Amino acid sequence: MTIDKALFRTLIHEGQEWVRDIELYERPFDWEDEGRYVLVGIRQAGKSYLLMRRARQLLASGLKLSQVVYINFDDERLLGMTADQLDLILQAYHVMSDEKPLLLFDEIQNIEGWEHFARRLANQRYRVLITGSNARMLSRDIMTTLGGRYQEALVLPYSFREYLEAQGIALTPEWEWDSQRYQVQQQFNQYLQWGGFPELLLFRNKRKWLNDLYEKILLGDVVSRNHIRNELPLRLLIKRLAESVMQPTSCNRLAHLVKSVGVNITVSGVIDYLSHVQDAYLMFEFENYASRFVDRQTIKKRYFIDNGLLSIFLTDNVAPLLENLCALHLYRQHGHEVYFYHNSIEVDFYLPASQCAIQVACTLADQETLRRETSALIKLSGHLPVARMLIITLDDERLIPTPNGPDIQVLPAWKWLLQP
Repeated sequence: MTIDKALFRTLIHEGQEWVRDIELYERPFDWEDEGRYVLVGIRQAGKSYLLMRRARQLLASGLKLSQVVYINFDDERLLGMTADQLDLILQAYHVMSDEKPLLLFDEIQNIEGWEHFARRLANQRYRVLITGSNARMLSRDIMTTLGGRYQEALVLPYSFREYLEAQGIALTPEWEWDSQRYQVQQQFNQYLQWGGFPELLLFRNKRKWLNDLYEKILLGDVVSRNHIRNELPLRLLIKRLAESVMQPTSCNRLAHLVKSVGVNITVSGVIDYLSHVQDAYLMFEFENYASRFVDRQTIKKRYFIDNGLLSIFLTDNVAPLLENLCALHLYRQHGHEVYFYHNSIEVDFYLPASQCAIQVACTLADQETLRRETSALIKLSGHLPVARMLIITLDDERLIPTPNGPDIQVLPAWKWLLQP
């Protein structure tokens, strides 16, 4: 199909109809009135819906529907489009209207060089909202080109609180002591297993939906975008990462794990694959606080950006799902200012800024597990500043006194995830 003004007039009309008719869910986002944004994150996290919500907010405050220009660059009619054709969007719009539009550009990373067009729009005082599913959109070169004219925001799948709200559960101040507690626990079990992708709530066969999404991300955002010819080593690497999600791993060890099943891969290949996977927001990583700088760059704990994507690799193993969920919650709140501690002591998470140390254990019913988890926290408090010690579990809740430091607070994950 020819990419011309006529095509963009069609796309603009279709986008206006979609903005008008789409059913939207509530999701908090603090927009600045005249702000321009680049929203990034994994596919299906809800970036497009945030664009739609913002458009509807502005429509409610006086913007005309005819001023909304929404273009999805994943549209197959735009395959092969280049950056020098982006101006056709404005040309097509101004054939229909002389008013200044609100520009909503979805998955714009498909167009190489898009950032120069985006900068020009900002210089011309257009209000622009952009989404993308690749971390390279926030690379130093691109952000330098944009020149501080856009605000960046990472969009993740639902937090547990958002997940409950999407299920119609509005928590009362007394929820821990009334029947809502049981609703929360029941929903937590689903959230732990299947994660928080908004659209997933609409489907009964959740594993199939997640498998389909994983394949789309892997083939579209990793393999195709990075011109990977042999995807088998990549697939095996991600599988090994899922199986070792609770363990610190080096790139050298990951290469050995893949080679152990007869598939050749180099350490430099592992490094490249990990970079591609993280660029697609499929995974994130934490460094070892106990390591020297050089080791911090190689030996890391790596987690999936959503529990649903991890669960498709696992069978009846709750422990990695629980730790992955805790890691994601901390990443959502603190970004990369979260570490683990692995030396003579092993502690799952350490937050230097708040001096908080956290262990994750499904249950403390076993005395050896209780001794191991509490001992590690107490020992860490003798090496590092620790003002708060937590053990996150599935259901246990208690306070464990310690000889010298703060008491260890044991909390069920479903309660911890809902704390301010």
